[in-house]
Amino acid sequence: MSSPKMLKLPEVLAEIKMSRAAFYRMRARGQAPRLQKLPNGQLRVRRSDLDAWWARCADNAA
Repeated sequence: MSSPKMLKLPEVLAEIKMSRAAFYRMRARGQAPRLQKLPNGQLRVRRSDLDAWWARCADNAA
């Protein structure tokens, strides 16, 4: 079984069309997708976490 798809933060920001500053403000409020910090300090988002976040956003908009 393959490992889950991990997206780099710039890829996530491009997909959700958001600036890094706006993303970090959302993160501070606990409203951003969950981030994984790698041992080298880079941040990643699992595709499944981003998809779940999109679903929650859609539910809140309805």
